[in-house]
Amino acid sequence: MATTLGKKTKDTFMALSLFGLLAACALMTTNVKGENLAGQAAIPSATTSSEGEHMILAKSHEDKAEALWVKATEQKQLLEHYEEKSYLYGKRAQDLQARTWALIRNYEQAVTANVEKAAAHRRIASELEKNGNPVSHSQKIGGFSSDI
Repeated sequence: MATTLGKKTKDTFMALSLFGLLAACALMTTNVKGENLAGQAAIPSATTSSEGEHMILAKSHEDKAEALWVKATEQKQLLEHYEEKSYLYGKRAQDLQARTWALIRNYEQAVTANVEKAAAHRRIASELEKNGNPVSHSQKIGGFSSDI
C-alpha cells in the first residue's frame, strides 16, 4: 500500500513538473514571436499605395528591431554573468547558459527579420515616390501577396 501511494505521488509530481516545463517553454516562445505578430497584423494594411504608409510601417519595424536588440544585449550581459559566476548556480548553470544563448539567437533572428521588412517597405515607398502613381503589379511583402 505504501509503495502504491508513493508511486502515485511520484507520478503526480512528475506530471505537474512536466506541465510547468511546457508552460515555461511556451512563455519563452511567445516572448519573442509574440512581438513579431503585431507587425504582421499591420502588413495587410500595406496593400494601399501611399508611400507614407509604407514609411510608417518601415519605422514600426525599425522600432521593433531596436527594442529586440536591446533585449538581446541584456541577455548577452546575463549570459556573461552565468559564465563568470557559474559556481553560484550549481547544476542549473549549463541550463541557464543554454536557455540564455537560445534567447539571444531568437532575438537576433527577429531583429534581422524586422530590419529586412523595414528595408522592403522603404524600397516600396521609394518606388512609389519615384513613379508618382500606384504600382500596378503584384508584390510580396512579408509573405503576403498584395496588389499595390
